[in-house]
Amino acid sequence: MDDLNSIVWGLPMMALLMGVHLLLTVRLRIPQRKIFKALRLSVTEEEGAEGGMSPFAALATALAATLGTGNIIGVSMAVALGGPGAVLWCWLTGVLGMATKYGESLLAVRYRRRDKQGGYRGGPMYVMEEALHSRPLAIVFAVFAAFAAFGTGCSVQANAISSVMETAFQVKPAVTGAVICLLASVVILGGAKKIAGVCEKLIPFMAVFYLGGCMALLYINRAYILPSIRLIVTAAFTPRAAAGGFVGSTVMQAARQGIARGLFSDESGLGTAPMAAAGARARNSVRQALVSMTGTFWDTVVFCAVTGIVIVSAMLHQPEAFVGISGGDLAEGAFGLMNGFGHVIFAVSLVIFAFATILGWSFYGEQAVSYLFGEGALKYYRVFYLAAVFAGSVTSMGVVWALSDLLNGLMALPNLICLLLLQRIIIRETNHYLWNRCLEERDESLP
Repeated sequence: MDDLNSIVWGLPMMALLMGVHLLLTVRLRIPQRKIFKALRLSVTEEEGAEGGMSPFAALATALAATLGTGNIIGVSMAVALGGPGAVLWCWLTGVLGMATKYGESLLAVRYRRRDKQGGYRGGPMYVMEEALHSRPLAIVFAVFAAFAAFGTGCSVQANAISSVMETAFQVKPAVTGAVICLLASVVILGGAKKIAGVCEKLIPFMAVFYLGGCMALLYINRAYILPSIRLIVTAAFTPRAAAGGFVGSTVMQAARQGIARGLFSDESGLGTAPMAAAGARARNSVRQALVSMTGTFWDTVVFCAVTGIVIVSAMLHQPEAFVGISGGDLAEGAFGLMNGFGHVIFAVSLVIFAFATILGWSFYGEQAVSYLFGEGALKYYRVFYLAAVFAGSVTSMGVVWALSDLLNGLMALPNLICLLLLQRIIIRETNHYLWNRCLEERDESLP
């Protein structure tokens, strides 16, 4: 499995993803510069739009799936394996990835369908079938997405929660699994609208809680914030020897780790967030695409960057505290500088982030299953999903982690092909609605 992952997530895949990020950034005339308008739209209710969830609920559902352990453990791994320079490469990946998230969400809204409840269903599989006229490619994507939901979405997240609860509070994994399963069932069995409603309330609390802890740490390490930023920038472009608790790294190591962790974290190009975007009330495709773009902004440009600065500044402040600590434990070591409270904040943040991911990915899995087998299959899917949550809490997840990474890569490939083939549609609608100042128009289904 590791050998397959090294192929699927090797340099060709990272080059393809970064290539698509760069291509869409240039050809769409840098849509990232509209980030402040996008942030305003994300909290603005759509007047005159019918059906579906609110734009913010759709964004919150997508953020629930992306704001997860990757923002904490993933950044720790990037710094541990690629040095402090990996933080800058991770951040740059997020900045450029905003264009890809925008493009894939635009297509999802453009080609979505009405469901029996009056809402919308959409995502790359519908785009592939409607726009590319390739149902086989759509089925391949949906199958990978459905299976990835059981791995990335629930079992590995439940395992992360049970591990943290056992380490921090000595709670047995079976007890944790039962509680998670119960709480998740209350939400998931209620369907897509219930999931979106809970995510809409959970995400703001989650963000404030975690960022509040980070701000407290940055205050403790305030004398080292500017030195840490300088180190992050210089280390991204110059090789460094091991020193002060940091591993030695080359520019290639820093770039590879930073880019890989950024891509895993924000999911730009993966094809998941467009499934949530398609369910939103939106006058036209570009408005919701802008809102979806803010998901990558919050996930990588803000959360991953803040986590990276927290870790690097803490290591500069008290390097002796990180002796013998490596990998994903760097973030926990940084929070440990808060004299007891830090470990609690770290543990609770991980639990909330992972639980939100369980909810967000259950939504993605529903979209894939309903496309493959119809809405009648959802009741069976939800039962199996909840069973996987409990199983993940009490079993070893090594192989499942590797399989999940593999499925994510296999999802990204057909989605990126779709983006490249349909870039003219993305450019045309962007020019009309965004650059010609027609954002207030209703969807005209431009030919």
